[in-house]
Amino acid sequence: MLWRALLVFENEKVSDKALIYTRELALRMDSEVTLLMLVEMPFQDGSHLAPKRTAIMEIEKMMSTVLSKCSSELLKKGLVVSTALRIGMPAQEFWKFLAERSPFQVVIWGSGDELAERGPVPKNHWISKVAGKLECPLMTVTDKELKGIESEMSGS
Repeated sequence: MLWRALLVFENEKVSDKALIYTRELALRMDSEVTLLMLVEMPFQDGSHLAPKRTAIMEIEKMMSTVLSKCSSELLKKGLVVSTALRIGMPAQEFWKFLAERSPFQVVIWGSGDELAERGPVPKNHWISKVAGKLECPLMTVTDKELKGIESEMSGS
């Protein structure tokens, strides 16, 4: 069975710890990695796409650069990497993305060091709300997890 990891970023926030952890875990598990950048842009009050087209094009350009930089760190190690960008309401775009893809064995939060119980993501943040509904584990990366996987990879 092919092992697949999903690393989720939000609004250009990239945790280096999460990127390193995902890389090392993927190497250890011989897995594919998908990088998903979610950018919040509400389409409320019946607003249409046309007035936001310029903003969307700018977001696509900026996020392409961010995702390219992140994926290059994984590609250097010989990993299979794919990237995706979704613009809209993050929770909705996250669920739509998952519905279109084969299952992932782990989702790693890539925009902060810790979840609401332990860190800077507020308890009402969408990722905290969806965590219990996922079919696979949702991880965040702390210094402890990062040191653990790095020591496993180095054999110490």
